Amino acid sequence: MNAQKKPATAANPLGQKPVSVLLSEFAIPSIIAMLVSALYNIVDQFFIGHYVGMLGNAATNVAFPLTMSCTALALMCGIGGAANFNLNLGRGNQKKAARYAGNAAVMMLALGLILCIFTKLFLKPMMLAFGATDQTLAYSLTYTGITSFGFPFLIFTTGGSSLVRADGSPRFSMMCTLTGALVNTALDALFMIKFDLGIQGAAWATVTGQVLSAALVAFYLKRFKTVPLTRECFLPKAACFGNIARLGMSPCINQFAMMVVQIVLNNVLTYYGARSAYGSDIPLACAGIISKVGMMFFSIVIGISQGMQPIVSFNYGAKQYSRVIEAVWKSIACATAISIVAFLCFQIFPRQIIGLFGQESEEYFQFAERYFRIYLFFTFVNQFQPIVANMYTSIGKAGAGALMSLTRQILFLMPLLIILPKFFGLEGAMFAAPIADFVAFLVTGSMLLLETRKLKNASQSIT
Repeated sequence: MNAQKKPATAANPLGQKPVSVLLSEFAIPSIIAMLVSALYNIVDQFFIGHYVGMLGNAATNVAFPLTMSCTALALMCGIGGAANFNLNLGRGNQKKAARYAGNAAVMMLALGLILCIFTKLFLKPMMLAFGATDQTLAYSLTYTGITSFGFPFLIFTTGGSSLVRADGSPRFSMMCTLTGALVNTALDALFMIKFDLGIQGAAWATVTGQVLSAALVAFYLKRFKTVPLTRECFLPKAACFGNIARLGMSPCINQFAMMVVQIVLNNVLTYYGARSAYGSDIPLACAGIISKVGMMFFSIVIGISQGMQPIVSFNYGAKQYSRVIEAVWKSIACATAISIVAFLCFQIFPRQIIGLFGQESEEYFQFAERYFRIYLFFTFVNQFQPIVANMYTSIGKAGAGALMSLTRQILFLMPLLIILPKFFGLEGAMFAAPIADFVAFLVTGSMLLLETRKLKNASQSIT
């Protein structure tokens, strides 16, 4: 038999090391990398809030859907490529695994360029569609017009980090993102405080950090350690693109769903805010900050989920189903503990968290505190959906993964955001999220129990 077709569990630590050890090795760097990636937006929000003001923060909220688009495309290519890479390694097919890694990198760059060009061509209509008001439009155009230059680099960094982790180098993956974020923070301070460049300075700082991070990922791909990536691996192949997109569709759909919900939410807050005592700009600015703070928590969950992916994919490919079950449930346990801590912080300290991003009117803080507590109430069950969706992706069940990704955002939250405000105004927009969170938890929890039972039966049939 060809040696490339033999499962390589003995030679690969993913099939041999204790699952707890592997989760620690892969998830911790992944969590740090995701947190640092989220910090790009948080740091900009901090400096813009203090040196531009509420309208600047509202403008970054308007631009945020495009950042989410970048993340969606990056996760499709990165997780889809990494899942195919690890599944084929588990089956012993190293040449095919290398081809998937190379084609995933090509997809990232191509999609990044397409999104950049599309944004340049339709910038103003997009900003208006995303909820920009007369007062925030100019800021939105300036900020997004500059940050769009960084889209190819952001997608390549975020997606490429998944490939670096899949190759067994989670710490280098973390370093790629961390280096860019540190540069972004330093340049934010330099451009906005020293040179008084305002929102333009924040945008150029972000792009510079993204370029540096992407350069580090490219450096690593030339030195892939599990299998060499030859020039042939980077030749585009339609079959590879299709399989990468198929297994990466679940996290991609989840991010695009979040983007669509953010656009709808921006417009709902603008429309019903204008008919309230708060006006349209206060809800828009508060929602931007709260969404990004929520993404900090969510980044930890996604980091755990991404750290789980190589372990689950490799062991599923090697038919070591008991290790798959163990990895999934231990990931759920870790994410649950973190979710409870996040819930307590969001409920107890909303004013202090909002205050980090600038001092505004008392009316602003009153709305922000109430929004914070209601919108993020079911944070302690939000970990189930991304982990269960990624579990299905990791074992090659793309359809189920895509369905799980649609539950919270599209199937539940979107209709509630449209319906509830018609009856309850801004209050309806706030309560839509916790209702959707709880129903999504019931669905994904049931699917998790069902899949666990199937894996146990498959494991018993082998033994």
